[in-house]
Amino acid sequence: MSLKTYITLFFIIASTSFAAAQVKFEAKVSKTKLGVNERLRVDFEMNTDGDNFNPPSFNDFTIVGGPNQSVSHSWVNGVRSFSKTYSYFLAPKKTGNITINQATIEIQGEIYKTSPVTVQVTTAVNRPNDPDDVDNVADDNLHLIAEISKGNPYLNEPVTIVYKLYVSPDIGVTNFRELNSPKYNDFWSQSIDLKDNKIQNGQYNGREYRYLVIRKVVLYPQKTGKIEIEPLSLELAVEVPTSRRDFFGGRMMAQVTKTVSAGSKTLQVKELPEAGKPDDFSGAVGNFDFKLITSKTELNATESLQARLEVTGNGNLKLFQLPKLTLPSALEVYEPEHTENVKTTLDGMQGRISDSYTIVPQYKGKYPIPNVNFSYFDLKTETYKTISTGEHVLNVLEGPTNSTNSDSQIASVGEGKQRVELSSDQFAFVKSNPNLQPIISEPFFKSSWYWSSLLLPLLAIPLAMVFRKKKAERMADVQGNKIRKADKLARKYLSEAKKTLGQKEAFYIALEKALHNYLKAKLHIETSDFSKDHIKELLLKRKVDETVINDFIAILDSCELARYTPFSEVTMQHDYDKAAKTISLIDKQIK
Repeated sequence: MSLKTYITLFFIIASTSFAAAQVKFEAKVSKTKLGVNERLRVDFEMNTDGDNFNPPSFNDFTIVGGPNQSVSHSWVNGVRSFSKTYSYFLAPKKTGNITINQATIEIQGEIYKTSPVTVQVTTAVNRPNDPDDVDNVADDNLHLIAEISKGNPYLNEPVTIVYKLYVSPDIGVTNFRELNSPKYNDFWSQSIDLKDNKIQNGQYNGREYRYLVIRKVVLYPQKTGKIEIEPLSLELAVEVPTSRRDFFGGRMMAQVTKTVSAGSKTLQVKELPEAGKPDDFSGAVGNFDFKLITSKTELNATESLQARLEVTGNGNLKLFQLPKLTLPSALEVYEPEHTENVKTTLDGMQGRISDSYTIVPQYKGKYPIPNVNFSYFDLKTETYKTISTGEHVLNVLEGPTNSTNSDSQIASVGEGKQRVELSSDQFAFVKSNPNLQPIISEPFFKSSWYWSSLLLPLLAIPLAMVFRKKKAERMADVQGNKIRKADKLARKYLSEAKKTLGQKEAFYIALEKALHNYLKAKLHIETSDFSKDHIKELLLKRKVDETVINDFIAILDSCELARYTPFSEVTMQHDYDKAAKTISLIDKQIK
């Protein structure tokens, strides 16, 4: 064999070895054309192991699976081959030509990049019902349903929504999370606690399924007409059996990520009928009982009693105002204390609300508490009903007597009248003999005012030095300044709330800011710590009475409830007075 032949063979062998040792890193796609409702698989494959793999951004896709990593070793005719792959499963977000940018990896100290790949995304295509396609199998065996108790309720009639996730026994769900949660605009809403929530068996579209209750919500519509309920969406990790078998003959499972939605729902909310609507109707809808309860009917003058107007039953208890109690002018009456004992179940609100009045009679006699009416719309009969308390009489046994004379006035309420005597010495505070004395003027020179004007500037110098020192110390007290600033803001917003009485939104925003800044000043907490349980815990530690704490929490609830409920100016005045009183009580009790 000639020298030329040896040289040729050497170069062939060397080039073959070089080609075998050449590093490859490339991107491969399962298809270059797909519908927007189809899935795309992208494999980033290398023939030499590397580190620090960085995929492209996939901005125009949703990653529904991956990255999945696979490694392969093989020996063929004594030659070793190696392959490592990172796989992604993508769902396109739009149609058109989409470019998958470069991925990078570090191999043997060098950075390698894939070439960009472009795929064409068309409009939705009819997907074949392939029983071996894991996406199709998951879609057919997975459903999120929103069950609505009533599609055409009245205004303020409770509507229940139960979200159920149905899963066929043929597949499994390992995990899920909420993607989109409905906001329930134009509703008063209350989520129901899911206690002992277990997987149950049931039927859907004639097939046996397992289902799990995801959420239960009670809604009270606050406006009429068509109201759309936003959809609830979940992302789930689903295990689907495949046609492949493992070494022992068992079916192998494939895991896919699926998104399911309950879809948006529309309610047609009806107006309450105008026919037969009482003039004093305040928006109560449901089934109620109404009564007036007095702690005593006989007492002495200057003693106090409690008169409580109370509504019990099922309905929108937190969404209407109680009627007011009107009394004779001879009875001293304090602002009522509003209490609520209401729980919300799948049947709606049920419980009791009441206004408790403290009454103090001033004179001996008999005083009528006139009849009070309460009107509501009964959902069962779809008619308005009115309940009356009837007239009650207070008998004041002992005390000053109101004598009837020409100087007396009559204070009347309804049909009951009570004469109230005007005292004959009502102008006794006017002094009829002034006993005026002449003012003797004193010369200014060498007077006490003269010497004071000379000495005061000298005394002001050390006082100014002390004041400056105290001011410097105060400026250095960061925590103290925070507390003083919060206290000042609380007073400012409380003042603003008083100025905006009658303007619901502005009033409750200012009142809520006042309460929050007051808590900052007193409890040294930040806005991020404003949970009601945490506030209650801190106030209890500071020896504040639990009743006062509950009143404070109730005011915060009123501020939140004001976004959904029509509030009257009387209610705003009541909430303002209650806030000022509660803050004063906390100031006295906190330690």
